[in-house]
Amino acid sequence: MIGKIATGRSFSGCMQYLHDGRLQETEEQQKIEREKKQAQVIHYNQCFGNKKELIRQFIEVSKLNPKVSKPVFHASISLAHQDAGKLSVQDKIDIAQQLAQQFDFENKQYVVITHKDTEHEHLHIVANRIGYEGPTASDSNSYKRMAEFSRAMELKHELTKVLSPNKFLRPEQRVEQSQRIDQRKEKVKQYLTQAIKQSKNVKEVARYMEKQGYKVELGRGIAFTDAQQVYFKGSQLGYSLMEIEKKIRQEQKQQQEQKLQQERDRQVKSLLKVEKENKQERKQSRGLSL
Repeated sequence: MIGKIATGRSFSGCMQYLHDGRLQETEEQQKIEREKKQAQVIHYNQCFGNKKELIRQFIEVSKLNPKVSKPVFHASISLAHQDAGKLSVQDKIDIAQQLAQQFDFENKQYVVITHKDTEHEHLHIVANRIGYEGPTASDSNSYKRMAEFSRAMELKHELTKVLSPNKFLRPEQRVEQSQRIDQRKEKVKQYLTQAIKQSKNVKEVARYMEKQGYKVELGRGIAFTDAQQVYFKGSQLGYSLMEIEKKIRQEQKQQQEQKLQQERDRQVKSLLKVEKENKQERKQSRGLSL
């Protein structure tokens, strides 16, 4: 589970994007974008209605404290590939409500929106940092708080564990996490070594790695994401795209040389065998002549 936090100025811009997707040039293109997004509001808190009504209500309440330049609180939560379909709608609402408590906007306006436009199942929580009463919801240390919240939700809902950012861990946890990352790196490198030995090109390497459970991103470079959503660039592993292509060529050359050497050895053995048989025949011939 990966959570991200952002604050902003425009409820209109945020709501438009979450409901309709990216702004398109024509209405027909916008309709396609909207259908692709498959946005669904699954929970309202101190607000109600369609997109326009929600925008109006959030803006009206935000005017209660005009000193706050960024009243929009936007959290996005993405689940790992293997967790798709694991959470019910009520589970997602529960997670959003607990997030509201964690970030002090449980008594303020917020909506929970789900999307189905990517391979990662995900949801969005849009909240008003300003309420009818009480202090403005704080966004301080939001990165750290979101990391801690994500780890807690993974345990509660038995979701795939994702590593917290290293700088927010205690020293002993940093060592442990560093060791885990090193182990993961070595595992990826071992698979890559095997893949290169068995492949004729980079695409075959990618297919081999996918069979081992890795998501492979192949473009100008190459990157791998494991089952725990830990991301590695090929260059971080000593296996940049250029290096992989180079190793494939080296491996192919080495295999060709080995085949040639094996063929030479076979020919030498064959010649030695023939020579040995000829010697035996000559000895037999001399024996008969005597």
